[in-house]
Amino acid sequence: MSAENSATGAGTGTAPLTPLHCPRHAEAGPPRLSALPTGTPVWLVSRHADVRQVLTDPRLGRAPLYAPDAPPLTNAPNLLDDPNSMLNIDGTEHQRLRRTVQRAFTPRAIARWRPWVASVIEGLIDELIDHGNPADIVAGYTRPLPVAVISRLMGLDNLDSKRLAHWSDHALSTTAHSAEAIVTAMGEFAEFGSAVIAERRADPGEDLVSSLLVAAAEDGSITEGQLVTLVIGLVVAGHETTMTSLGNALVYLLGDGRDAWQRLAADEASAAAATEQLLRAVPLGDTDYFPGLLRRTVEEVEIGGVVIPAGSVVAADTSAANMDPEVFTGDLLTELFSPLVAPMYTFGAGPHHCLGAWLARMELELALHRLARRLPSLRLTDPAGSIDWRRGLLTRSPNSLQVAW
Repeated sequence: MSAENSATGAGTGTAPLTPLHCPRHAEAGPPRLSALPTGTPVWLVSRHADVRQVLTDPRLGRAPLYAPDAPPLTNAPNLLDDPNSMLNIDGTEHQRLRRTVQRAFTPRAIARWRPWVASVIEGLIDELIDHGNPADIVAGYTRPLPVAVISRLMGLDNLDSKRLAHWSDHALSTTAHSAEAIVTAMGEFAEFGSAVIAERRADPGEDLVSSLLVAAAEDGSITEGQLVTLVIGLVVAGHETTMTSLGNALVYLLGDGRDAWQRLAADEASAAAATEQLLRAVPLGDTDYFPGLLRRTVEEVEIGGVVIPAGSVVAADTSAANMDPEVFTGDLLTELFSPLVAPMYTFGAGPHHCLGAWLARMELELALHRLARRLPSLRLTDPAGSIDWRRGLLTRSPNSLQVAW
């Protein structure tokens, strides 16, 4: 998952929310100065080329966001705020930590999982069909699929999905939970991570956690706290992005994009192309809660013709960059099966590019292709305006989605 640190939203509200694939009204333009809800000034960067610079230029980093002189970023704690985590360390130290996990997420490594993931998908579709009409495709498909995959990858066969959902919602909360509730949930989550590490030390296996411990022992400088943060971070990231993206994709494909459903069923190549476009055009969350991937300048830097002073907080709006009309001229209705004309930044870019990007892609394309093939008449039973959305989190996806076939 690439949902890095973001500002807290201004309130959850109860008004109906529009699907995230609906056209954005914000226009890409030069960097402009705004403010986080904490009052901290922030430069909002939205054009495609400018966002790439923010994410790849070494003069902007994550670690400076947590320096002693750094201004406040959020009104509530979250999992992404640990200054010692891999996400918030730059340079050689970040690369060293990253090497402990990246071998498990290379395209070649992910390809070995493809047959097993396909079998999980087929099993979940069998269960949906056995359940009969109508069914909640979130409870029966979009949520259990990524949980099953990350559980297998990390050797967490007895992972309680309800506890995981509770911890994840608190870990990525903006306004959904109080600071006290978040701290309590994160303490419980850390205890879980510590227990998993202790179990693998006593009885190592072929799972990712065991591999992490071997790499950490070889490195010799990774702290216990960093290991715990890595483990629980992978558990959250390993399912949240896929669950969110798949749920939001189905809102589009079973609604405005219904004409594409049959082509998704035709072959995996079509589903792979559609996955890239859906990841580009359907954001993971609202800009109210997620203004962009945050960085801080370590020296004066010019971005898009604007000079940004040293010590400034900068938000790279990846959703706006993914829809920059100077780069992406089509829309989902016309471009769903076309190759991307430029890189999309849903998974970020540069040193902090999401490790799990290839895993998420593989799960999404298989999940869409197999579902369309097995259930060609799948449809939403209620209008999109009545969807019950997860609110007050860094990401937004349906709490439930009733379907029939």
